[in-house]
Amino acid sequence: MRSRYTAFTSGAVDYLTTSWHPDHRPATIAFDPDVQWLGLEIVDVSAGGPEDLVGEVEFVARFRREGQRAKLHERSRFERHDGRWVYVDGDLLS
Repeated sequence: MRSRYTAFTSGAVDYLTTSWHPDHRPATIAFDPDVQWLGLEIVDVSAGGPEDLVGEVEFVARFRREGQRAKLHERSRFERHDGRWVYVDGDLLS
C-alpha cells in the first residue's frame, strides 16, 4: 500500500500498472495536477502475510486540492498474482 501511495504521489504510472490486478486495472491512469498529497496513514491490515493469498489494508490518504484539505479513506483488497501482491479493488469509507 505504501509503495502504491508513493507511486500516486510521484506519477509512476508503470509501477501502478504492474501493481494493479490485470482483471481490474483501468485502461488509463490519470493524475490530477491540482492535488498535493500530504500523507498516508495505515489504519488496519487484515491477512496479507507471507503465507496468505489475499489481504486487506484500510488507509487514509490526505491531500489538498485548490487550497482545500480532503482525504481518501478506503479499505483495499490485494491478492497474490504471479507471486506478487497486486491491488484488486477497494471500498470507499467515510
